[in-house]
Amino acid sequence: MNWGGVSLALGVAGALTLAPPAARAQAAAPPLRLTRQQAIDTALADNPALQAARQQVDEARAQLVQQVAFPDPTIGGDVTGETSPARPGSGTGHDLGVGLTVPFPTKFHDLGVMGRAGVAQAGFAYTQLREQTASLTAQAYDALLVAVQHHADLEGGRTLAQQFLDKTRARYGAGTVAGLDVLKAQVDLAQAENDLIANQRDLANARAALNRLMGRLLGSDIVPADSLTVPPEPPPLAALVDTARAERPELKSMASQQRGAAAATALARSFWMPDLSLGVQQNAAQGLPTTWTTSVGLSLPLFFWNHTRGEVAQARHRELELSASYRDVAAQVDQDVRDTWATATTALRQALFLRDQLLPEARRAYQIALVSYGLGGVSALDVLDARRTLLGAESQYADALGAADDARADLERAVGRPITWQTGDNGEH
Repeated sequence: MNWGGVSLALGVAGALTLAPPAARAQAAAPPLRLTRQQAIDTALADNPALQAARQQVDEARAQLVQQVAFPDPTIGGDVTGETSPARPGSGTGHDLGVGLTVPFPTKFHDLGVMGRAGVAQAGFAYTQLREQTASLTAQAYDALLVAVQHHADLEGGRTLAQQFLDKTRARYGAGTVAGLDVLKAQVDLAQAENDLIANQRDLANARAALNRLMGRLLGSDIVPADSLTVPPEPPPLAALVDTARAERPELKSMASQQRGAAAATALARSFWMPDLSLGVQQNAAQGLPTTWTTSVGLSLPLFFWNHTRGEVAQARHRELELSASYRDVAAQVDQDVRDTWATATTALRQALFLRDQLLPEARRAYQIALVSYGLGGVSALDVLDARRTLLGAESQYADALGAADDARADLERAVGRPITWQTGDNGEH
């Protein structure tokens, strides 16, 4: 009986039994196959940062209710004529009163405007975070695609290295090349193996980054359903800048803050509009009929300069600050769109050049070198150099495709909405 096999099986079973439930479920779960858009949709639904931002919007709504709430009334009472503070029953009379403070009606309106501005600001912050999350998820998905493509290219490179080693050994056996050529081919194959090992790290990191954005376990397996392609051309820059000025949530948030600051200024300037205090009190004393006392109070802003130089001036300077900040944010938005548009167009041109010019020439040069080596026309170093050039071109092309897709996602974030891309040249890797 194979006791070693039984021990190994028992060890594996014991390890699975002792493993945490989450780890066992992760090990048994099949790889998740999804497209780029499905990854973005999952991130928008399950990303923890977005869930926190949604709660902040609800917090702002609750704060609005609190800001415009009518003040609670006050109820008070006292006992008079006591022989001792510890003997309330010895009192000869008591007073019971109800008080209510009624703010000036326009203050409710200003408080409501401020509260709604806060809700809008929280909503725009949530929208901005959604756009950033969608862009980051698309870029993380593209990073996984690039790592997968690098793995395929490196697998192909290892196959080429193995074929070249076999050819070199055959020629060495025939006595047409020196043993040094075989050694060089072996070193080249070892380098290809080492590159594949390093690629495993890139694959693991790319999957972990994408899982984190989607709110999944970092070690979960993901298989991308899309492939790297050359994206279409972006729309004209002027149209994108105009769209960004109208759609970017940062600008909308700044405009909402300005409305809230204007309402805060109006509220500060209404210090001379007095709040009305109303009170009704019942007065009861032994041997005397019960009486009632009605009180009316108004706040008197006698020291008005404290208000004009204080909260009014502060609110006005806040408006001026937001006005300057709005202009600065608008300039940042314009620059962001211009930078991302330049990046997108440059990345597209580089991808097209690599696909149509460099990569075909590198493949042709390698084939010529390989055939020539078989005929004894070139050395092993020439073949190895041509193969490295081909692998470098393939790696550059994969990186360029990933950069072009990343720039596309970043440009949509900079514009603040999905873009209708121009129909243009589109080719798969």
